Amino acid sequence: MIELFEQNERMQDRQSSKGNQLKWENAGIWYKADYTGYEGLAEYMISHLLIKSTLKPEEFVRYDLEEIKYKRQVYQGVKSRTFLSEDWQIITLERLFQKMYGNSLNQMLWKMDDAEQRLRFLEEQVERMTGLRGFGIYLNKLLTIDAIFLNEDRHTHNIAVLMNGAGMFKYCPIFDNGGGLLSDTILDYPLGEDTFDLMETVWAKTVSTDFDEQLDVSEHLYGCNLKFFFTKRDVDQLLEQAKGYSDEVRERVQTILHRQIDKYAYLKM
Repeated sequence: MIELFEQNERMQDRQSSKGNQLKWENAGIWYKADYTGYEGLAEYMISHLLIKSTLKPEEFVRYDLEEIKYKRQVYQGVKSRTFLSEDWQIITLERLFQKMYGNSLNQMLWKMDDAEQRLRFLEEQVERMTGLRGFGIYLNKLLTIDAIFLNEDRHTHNIAVLMNGAGMFKYCPIFDNGGGLLSDTILDYPLGEDTFDLMETVWAKTVSTDFDEQLDVSEHLYGCNLKFFFTKRDVDQLLEQAKGYSDEVRERVQTILHRQIDKYAYLKM
């Protein structure tokens, strides 16, 4: 357990459809507390399973479980090492588009007719604004992760690049997957309801409300750029380490991940 104080608290500068988690930074380590359920467990499971994928370690943020004491209350949560240096900052695609054009990228996307048109527009606009190349491949990796882990919070306020003081850009490590695995037990996915029924109600938010449509379109345009080699046994071993969460929560996460491993077997190495 770590005790954190008001001077460690950091304000949220990115919008989430779920509201704002408590976040802190201390000595180059970021901490996030669970807010609407078990976001910390989702971050932990997803990042540790991505270790057993074709992503390079620098392509994603690893989260480890942590109990956080703050103002005499103890929270379940996670910690991660900062990936920012002094000269680099995170800038969301929505903020970047607003700054460049004074319009909402999200609103423009959803005025378009179909997912392929939206995805092409997103790729073209980001490459035009940043000078980055291969953004479609990056998007395919994101949408693959979101489909496997049912991350419902990947909208234009929650996809980002890195920018330095000279106005140069580079790719941001994949982070913030806490909206996955039906982690919101307060608002949308209450414990006690059938897990498989709840899985059918999850909506994506990037270029379609359907995870598989997003993934199919991105694979059609950019190919398959992420494979995994984690197993059901890996899932079970990780959950065994998550002692701070109830058996009911861990059993739900196990059910989801076992199902998704079978469903996306074509992505397995």
